[in-house]
Amino acid sequence: MKSLSQHELQVFEDGDTIFREGEESSEMFVLRSGKVEILKDVGGHQVRLAILERGSFFGEMSLLEGLPRSATARAIGKATLLVLRPGSLLIQIRRDPTFAFELLQQMSGRIRDLNDKLVFKLAAAEFGNRLARSTFTINASSEFSSGRDVTAAEK
Repeated sequence: MKSLSQHELQVFEDGDTIFREGEESSEMFVLRSGKVEILKDVGGHQVRLAILERGSFFGEMSLLEGLPRSATARAIGKATLLVLRPGSLLIQIRRDPTFAFELLQQMSGRIRDLNDKLVFKLAAAEFGNRLARSTFTINASSEFSSGRDVTAAEK
């Protein structure tokens, strides 16, 4: 991501929460140094969705959609972040149209990764369903061919 000047910088120490899932805010961040982990609460447990490094951005969904945060962001080590608010994002895009293209490239890469993960999960689930149906069919067919009378208690 190209160097962005004249914007607010914030520094977070290791373990500092940058924002929490469910919070109302509209900033997005560009990671200038350090690392940030993105966490999602699933059934009371924190699941790590990503570890972001220098040049990555995050928080764009709340900025673009005006909806609460969909995940939590936390610093890993010392992290320096460039803060972009709705107005400063538009100014940056006007000043440097390649910035918008780089954002779109990163977002497209994220969508591609999510699609790959979704296809894998769906394929695994379908294989599991087929296996269960095959097992059921084999068991039912063996009971039928053996002439065994299945009582109501066995069902």
